[in-house]
Amino acid sequence: MTAADIPDWTGVPDQGYEGYRFLGYTLYDGLTNWDLSSSDKAADIVPALATAWHVDPGDHKKWIFDLREGVKFHDGCAWNADAAVWNFDRVNSKDSKQFNPKQFSMSRGFMDNVDHAQKIDDSHIAIYTKIVDSYLPYEMSTFFQVSPCAVQKANYDYTAYAAAPAGTGPYKFDKVTPHERIELVKNADYWNKDRVPKHDRLVLIPMPEAATRAAALLSGQVDFVEAPSPDTIPQLQSAGMTITKVPYPHNWNYQIRLDRPPFNDLRVRQAANYAINRDDFIELLGGYATPGYGVFIESQPYYGNPMKYEYDPEKAKELLKQAGCSPCKMTIAISTSGSGQMQPLPMNELVKEQLEAVGFQVTLVPIDWNSLIDVFIGGPDKFPQYDGMNFSLAPIDANQGLLKTTMTRYMSPHGSNWGKYSNPEIDKLGEQALATFDEAERNKIIAKMHEIAVKDAFDIFIVHDLNPRALSPKLKGFVQAQSWFQDLTPIQVVQ
Repeated sequence: MTAADIPDWTGVPDQGYEGYRFLGYTLYDGLTNWDLSSSDKAADIVPALATAWHVDPGDHKKWIFDLREGVKFHDGCAWNADAAVWNFDRVNSKDSKQFNPKQFSMSRGFMDNVDHAQKIDDSHIAIYTKIVDSYLPYEMSTFFQVSPCAVQKANYDYTAYAAAPAGTGPYKFDKVTPHERIELVKNADYWNKDRVPKHDRLVLIPMPEAATRAAALLSGQVDFVEAPSPDTIPQLQSAGMTITKVPYPHNWNYQIRLDRPPFNDLRVRQAANYAINRDDFIELLGGYATPGYGVFIESQPYYGNPMKYEYDPEKAKELLKQAGCSPCKMTIAISTSGSGQMQPLPMNELVKEQLEAVGFQVTLVPIDWNSLIDVFIGGPDKFPQYDGMNFSLAPIDANQGLLKTTMTRYMSPHGSNWGKYSNPEIDKLGEQALATFDEAERNKIIAKMHEIAVKDAFDIFIVHDLNPRALSPKLKGFVQAQSWFQDLTPIQVVQ
């Protein structure tokens, strides 16, 4: 893993979405899961612990979820409506014994619209939302179900629970060496027989340095590495390693503060976007990226027809001149490694070089990945020293990707709108999307929002990752999905 430490494995992973990939969907399930079986199309959600769902025709703030029967947690505890409601209280009800303040804080990004859950019978629950939220089934894919029995056995101490966690996922916890490795084993009784792992053991090792990961693969210490650096890929290929890459929704952008200078001026934001020569980044990355001109990639059904900020340094200079911003100073928080940050140090140095070539003055402040996550979650007011941050995001669905990064109601710390972007037209369309349950019609609304947000240059758009991975020739069966999340269960180890 690119993470600097083992992600939290107690039910709400940290270390960004890499934590969800490796210690979310392995140990746990949501009511919905992602279909990660194809590399030919953008991933979408499918039934998981819920087999079906629908919004109440008479009350669009009430959803009915049909629960899968016969599922047990790893510790033998039954999965049912009582367990589901107990889990909602874990992150929503401060009066419940199982309430976890840390998990409450970390889950706000996808649980903020949920009011409460209620049991209908053993196989059905109702989820009530604070607003009409047509994207609730997508939110449920990142809300993992932990065993009430295991937490109760740990006397509601989540540190003690971490010694024997229990979910319903395709892997079971085996053991951990703090800060070094965590080991999971196959759950042979997993409810989805198609996803019972094809290998017996999965060992996850944090290695934030790309060169260290490549050396570990070449020496046989590991069989699979995330994000090999481009300069090592030829050596890895010559050693027989398989390199996978697939276009998928993942943005390596700068999120910027729009509520104060310099980026409260549209001309400055557009100048920054025109200053970026995206081809230089693709060359730096050995071709393992695509140009980023917006939030979504073209294979997503709500991409629309956004304008493109093609490289034009003279136009950038003119816009800065019109804005009277010279030198146009900015301070940007970056990380030295981390989930989805690609090759952050050389890439950020290239951004700095390109921006300064047109009249910006850029100060880069390197901090570790988890500290950068704190900046993102805490919001810009808590960290006023930064005008922006290089924080990669995976717009896996329209709600997380656009609504929660552009609507006023989701301004940090109430969502992912870190830069405090606010546009009444975006808000109006966003409310329409939340209240529209016809997917095709909703996609048209999202596409229009995308076009407006890109024109407003609410981010500095740079590249989309192709997320290269390097696998030992011993591994067969891995399918790289068009998703930030990946399914490791099909991998076979062939000696």
